Amino acid sequence: MPHHRLQCDVLLTESALANRFWQSLDQRVLPEMFFYWFPLSVRAWVTLCQDEQYRNFVRSNTLVQARAKQIVSHMTYNKRDRIDVISLGAGQGTKDLHVLMALLNDGYQTLYRPVDSGQMLLEMACAQAVEHGMAAHGLKADITDPAHLSALVPASRDAPRVVMMLGNTLGAFDPAAMLRRLRTLVRPEDTLVIDGELGNDDATRAGYEHPANRAFALAPLRSIGLTEGDGTLMFHSCNDVIPGMHRLEKSFRLHDDRTVHVAGERLHFKAGDCIHMNHSGKFERETLLSLLAHAGFEVIDEYVSEDRRFAMIAAKTAPTP
Repeated sequence: MPHHRLQCDVLLTESALANRFWQSLDQRVLPEMFFYWFPLSVRAWVTLCQDEQYRNFVRSNTLVQARAKQIVSHMTYNKRDRIDVISLGAGQGTKDLHVLMALLNDGYQTLYRPVDSGQMLLEMACAQAVEHGMAAHGLKADITDPAHLSALVPASRDAPRVVMMLGNTLGAFDPAAMLRRLRTLVRPEDTLVIDGELGNDDATRAGYEHPANRAFALAPLRSIGLTEGDGTLMFHSCNDVIPGMHRLEKSFRLHDDRTVHVAGERLHFKAGDCIHMNHSGKFERETLLSLLAHAGFEVIDEYVSEDRRFAMIAAKTAPTP
């Protein structure tokens, strides 16, 4: 087995993250990336993923594991060719490993290229691949920044690739804008694999109201000294931003005046201040398919979880009219 070392390129520096964190909190906003940045947040995330009550991770992971061979069956290249596996918002890489192992078992050489804003999770994803004898080259970047994504735009000579965005990551952002950006990363010979949570009902919200998920939601605030005793963590539905997509948002409302230290600066909160946190989008199936079509993708395969609450789609670029 060849020896591979862990490699990571950095486009999003820790200094930039620290500055952005302070600026965001000063505006009473806590963006998606900061839920995976602090060591406490990483620990809370890994714990959450191990909790069977967190159905989204279970659904997504089970679906990828069950369908990895089918995803790989769409690869029609010479087995001597290398396949690049690019995972956007890779986290610790658990779901990616199923596809990587299916490619390896099918005789393909692979280069794993996880992309995440969190250094600890990125290292975990790369280390996991290396432990299984695969080459890994991570990229620490903000996947919402077009300048960062441009580093992943393929040249004609680059290896065929599978571009993945799993775990309902698409639902954390503006899905139409994100899919347009993904379109620049996928050539006719490449494959996109993306998933999303389906539906919106009482069971959807109930999936977030348990201790492990609350601990994960509070971890960034606990990292700067704010605890659940300092305020109320709230989950609430938002009116559809686009027809057929529902958003579950969360926020933290402070009970009393508080001063915290962030990146060496003092930040003052008043009683009643509300910190608006990240959101999770839920899709109607037809909406998810329509968003893909409008971004220039053509569905080649679709997989749905047993409880019909998660869909994973394999797609190619649609032919130019």
